[in-house]
Amino acid sequence: MGVPPSVYKPISRFYCMAGYTVEIISTKLKNDLMAKFYSSQLFERKAVIHGTCVKFFTDSHEFKDMWEDNFDLMPDWIRPHARLFALKGKKLRVRYEPLSKTVIIEGCSYYGWVKSIALALVADFMEDFTSEHRRYSVHGSFIDHKGRGTAIIGPSGSGKTTLTYGLLLDKHSNFLTDDWFFVRLAESDTLVYSSEKNSYIRGDLGHSWPQYKERLKGIKKDGQDRSIVDVRRLLGADRIRTESELAVTVLLTRDKSLPPLQKINEKEALAFMLKNDFCNPHQLIRSNIRMNQRKEFFKELFTRAPVYLLNTTETPQQSLDRLKKLTGQSD
Repeated sequence: MGVPPSVYKPISRFYCMAGYTVEIISTKLKNDLMAKFYSSQLFERKAVIHGTCVKFFTDSHEFKDMWEDNFDLMPDWIRPHARLFALKGKKLRVRYEPLSKTVIIEGCSYYGWVKSIALALVADFMEDFTSEHRRYSVHGSFIDHKGRGTAIIGPSGSGKTTLTYGLLLDKHSNFLTDDWFFVRLAESDTLVYSSEKNSYIRGDLGHSWPQYKERLKGIKKDGQDRSIVDVRRLLGADRIRTESELAVTVLLTRDKSLPPLQKINEKEALAFMLKNDFCNPHQLIRSNIRMNQRKEFFKELFTRAPVYLLNTTETPQQSLDRLKKLTGQSD
């Protein structure tokens, strides 16, 4: 069973840091909207995201193709745990009915938000059952090295993607995710799992790291100069991982008043996450219950492995060199 309806009563809408407003709607309105949209010609695809089946409906051929490239598909006979509609419209609108885990997006031209909302939808589904399985989601990247790895978490624009692919220039580093991962707090281990089959990355990645330019040639880009990239083609199939274990967490900031790199304790790390809205602009529910769940999760996470604060006001190469020393990649 899910969270009781009373959990959602105080919330009607809120502004998301990504730039859109999430409206919490009633089951009746959701049913009315679905009846309206089902009368249209829609593409339907089911994806498996960390064991959760998400059914995707869209009237965009581009979104359908990117979804298929982005996630592992689920057989159609599997019943969905959640539903996501991405439809054309004159104005951007995001509506969420939490009991059935149904999101309806209208007027969105950016696939990045579609896939991030899908991951946020899975995160909300898991938060209904955290007491049973202790699985959580993190908006961040993760690089594996011999079965243990580095979590990189930071606000938008702090350099997360740039540093992630900088670390991956080392052939001994393995890719798990560059945007979102899931965590299971086991009794003695902190287990980390990937979220996507392939990555949605910027077209200018080769400007930061020229080593990728040749491998990115000919890749189709969308209107936001981004592409779904086959990470096996980019890095090699033997360097892709779907699970790992947390060894160190690196938080990113851009603050000229702070030193380039410092080790911080769990209280300082939690304060950073709270100040930066958990470094996640895509949160569908922001009730007190949900916010406390996220707070308690990160509070425990930061006690399980060393945490560092990396100030990325230096050049990408300088920041990468500091990060490599933490991950054991330095020459």
